[in-house]
Amino acid sequence: MLRLDPGEGRVRSTRGFNVWEGGGEYNVARGLRRCFGQRTAICTAFADNDVGRLIEDLILQGGVDTQFIQWRPYDGIGRSVRNGLNFTERGFGLRGALGVADRGHSAASQLKPGDFNWEDLFGQTGVRWFHTGGIFSALSETTAALTLEAIRTAKRHGTVVSYDLNYRPSLWRASGGIRRAQEVNRELARDVEVLIGNEEDFTACLGLEVKGFSPGSGRIDSAAFEEMIGELIKQFPNIKVAATTLRAVKSASRNDWGALCWAAGEFYRAPKREDLEILDRVGGGDSFASGLIFGFLQSGDPQKAVEYGAAHGALAMTTPGDTSMASLKEVEALMQGTAARIRR
Repeated sequence: MLRLDPGEGRVRSTRGFNVWEGGGEYNVARGLRRCFGQRTAICTAFADNDVGRLIEDLILQGGVDTQFIQWRPYDGIGRSVRNGLNFTERGFGLRGALGVADRGHSAASQLKPGDFNWEDLFGQTGVRWFHTGGIFSALSETTAALTLEAIRTAKRHGTVVSYDLNYRPSLWRASGGIRRAQEVNRELARDVEVLIGNEEDFTACLGLEVKGFSPGSGRIDSAAFEEMIGELIKQFPNIKVAATTLRAVKSASRNDWGALCWAAGEFYRAPKREDLEILDRVGGGDSFASGLIFGFLQSGDPQKAVEYGAAHGALAMTTPGDTSMASLKEVEALMQGTAARIRR
């Protein structure tokens, strides 16, 4: 998508926007490429007009391979196909962040099974890790079917599959609500190895319960979440890794921030950072995911993976836009507790 950001203003009253590229899967791919030095590509579709080419240019600046992007003919008005927009306020203090999606009839939402040669990607090209999530799956019946096709093909070829639940109530409102979200995500989760989400994602998308947690509260008891993970593994024994950020929302500008990862029957925690100052919270979870993936690719160590994820997500929220501007040195410095010192 193209994100239009009013900066310190409001969508409803601004006279100017900054533009950023964004999207759940793309943010992860870009973080892996720009911060962690991995080769990444994105599979999506754009309407072939200047807005689509702007998004492409931003993706190229991020170093993500564009060869698998599909270009759909533009009819001149966007009646049949268009590019998705996302108007997003950062929020400040008592005013929370706000997202207004404008993505109906987008080229990406019209993708369907058969549009990508997954057999070649996973069987011949040698993709090691495939990441997708619940936002793309929510766009339409066909994107959910395409996601299932991709996941099952990747699994057959031994490619690691990670899935970020990323529950967005607005995306499911017109297509069956939370009940349909659970139907789709529960089916997809049965073929996933690495499952990522926050407390609301797990409860809303999979129907699991967390004792003492109410959606929207922004707080969760770690022990209760661990209990929920136990139920998750009982229902989905295929899952090898489950990971979450642990965020306590004190205001839009200050959160407590931590992370928890379950792997091979053990829990691993990243150090909790209290009163984390936030410039732009959008994309923090995606940057957590890219750091987590890098940690597993590099070392296979769940403790390192969750610490890379938590540090990268924290740094991503100190800069504007959906994507990370952090370097690997900055991430590792934060992991060691020295990131805020001046460098000269």
